[in-house]
Amino acid sequence: MKSVKKILSLVVAMALTVSLAACGGEKSTGTDTKSDTNTSTQTPDDNGGQVLKVQLDVEVASMDPQIATDGTSFEVISAITEGLYSVDEAGSPIKAMAKDMEKSEDGLKYTFTLRDAKWSNGTPVTAHDFVFAWRRLVDPATASEYAFIAGIAGIKNAEDIAAGTKGVEELGVTAKDDKTLVVELSHPVTYFESLMAFPSFLPVNEEFFKQAGDKFGTSPDTILSNGPFKIKAYEPAATSIALEKNADYWDAGAVKLAGIQYQVIKEAQQAMLSYQNGDLDVATLSGEQVEQFKADPEFHNIMEGYLWYISPNQKVAGLENVNLRKALALSYDKAAIANNILKDGSIVADFAVPTLLATGPDGKDYRETAGTYLSTDKAKAVDYYNKAKQELGKDTFTYTMIVEDTESAQNVAQFIQAEIQTNLPGVTIKIETMPKKNRVERMQAGDFEIGLTRWGPDYADPMTYLDMWTTDSPNNYGFWSNKEYDAIIQSAKDGELALNPEKRWEELKKAEAMVMDEAVIFPVYQKGSAVMIKNGVTGIEFHSVGINRIYKNAAKN
Repeated sequence: MKSVKKILSLVVAMALTVSLAACGGEKSTGTDTKSDTNTSTQTPDDNGGQVLKVQLDVEVASMDPQIATDGTSFEVISAITEGLYSVDEAGSPIKAMAKDMEKSEDGLKYTFTLRDAKWSNGTPVTAHDFVFAWRRLVDPATASEYAFIAGIAGIKNAEDIAAGTKGVEELGVTAKDDKTLVVELSHPVTYFESLMAFPSFLPVNEEFFKQAGDKFGTSPDTILSNGPFKIKAYEPAATSIALEKNADYWDAGAVKLAGIQYQVIKEAQQAMLSYQNGDLDVATLSGEQVEQFKADPEFHNIMEGYLWYISPNQKVAGLENVNLRKALALSYDKAAIANNILKDGSIVADFAVPTLLATGPDGKDYRETAGTYLSTDKAKAVDYYNKAKQELGKDTFTYTMIVEDTESAQNVAQFIQAEIQTNLPGVTIKIETMPKKNRVERMQAGDFEIGLTRWGPDYADPMTYLDMWTTDSPNNYGFWSNKEYDAIIQSAKDGELALNPEKRWEELKKAEAMVMDEAVIFPVYQKGSAVMIKNGVTGIEFHSVGINRIYKNAAKN
């Protein structure tokens, strides 16, 4: 049986301990703060209450819960759609669309009774909506990048259906009647209820979906809501998204905001000007801004679960050489990136599995007993580089690094470019910037040489990172393959290791070491956020796993 994990909700205190790489932060759950300056402009709505104005630094890539893959899309989708479970402020699963749940003694069968709830068009939310959505998730015709998570949840036949060897009707999910959903697992998964809060498992109304056709999720007319808010204005790649309170939501009485206005602002200085002008209530700082505003009572430091790393495409000439990969991975100063460029509470990443993610059978954070890898060492980088040049029979290398067009990503990329070119003479790094959606598409298609990318945890277990580097994973951008690694991961999911929590934990550490020893990725930093939150804004929940920000209990006075 897999070991118990609790989905974490982490809003870090102003001083992280030295053992967590000493990076400052102040606890922030959106609670009331006092300030004599930057008073917010109140924005009343016809529904009563106020509209919360929130900055996003990238566009929403998709509003389709079974297609979306990024944290920004997940945040907005989860504000308007609710699944069987949500999470509370501490990150623990709480019933949402599920009114009651019964679990069999062997942990292989869950029976959910749904509460009375409506979609925003007045149609009841039924068990059939979950069956349709989950079948669609694993259907190869959908080509969902998150089809794998149904297997992580242990849902019966999910992996075989995704592989095309069984039909979607064989998925272990059944609507016994409109109010009763039965889920069968192939093996017990102790964090199953926590996974039910993840966006890929959100319901979709089949009749509405078919009426919308290929335009589903692209406009207010093609998006249904059953959550705290509903879409008021949206179009793909839009720089603004408007949500309004959903009066038909089953728990509408608990929702204090009249709505949320998202603004996509990629440039930090512009975002801060908008914040100071009262056009934003929540904004993210970067670089020198952190030094400027960290003493402000409205400043908050938050540790996130995102791991930023460079992925080398091993199908590109030269990058198949492990010594060249190690040379590149060791050649740039990660501490300078975290402390001098980002300055937002980010910490150096000498690992593939972040800190503060999951607690093991020994009661300790995974990183407390796991090793560190690929720490910056410029002299050793040169040694590996010299070996690579000899093995490859050449002494000059040119690679293009694709990077999303946010200010912080570009700043980090430019620093890494300068470091590599200085410390490894003969290596030239070119930078190509693009919107995040395009960068992800390029990497998924293998149309890149090296890429600066990130991954946020979907659930509180090392597997949420480690299964990315299995041979057939759609997130294995570098096309690395290792049969021993694949076997460890598969066994840890649903084999013998899954039944032995202590051994499983140790084998996952071994798997991480394999990825790091072969420089499958070049870790850079674990993300922190420096956030400004207006005086009078309360109740925003920040989480490091799954949905990063939840606004159901937020208020703006």
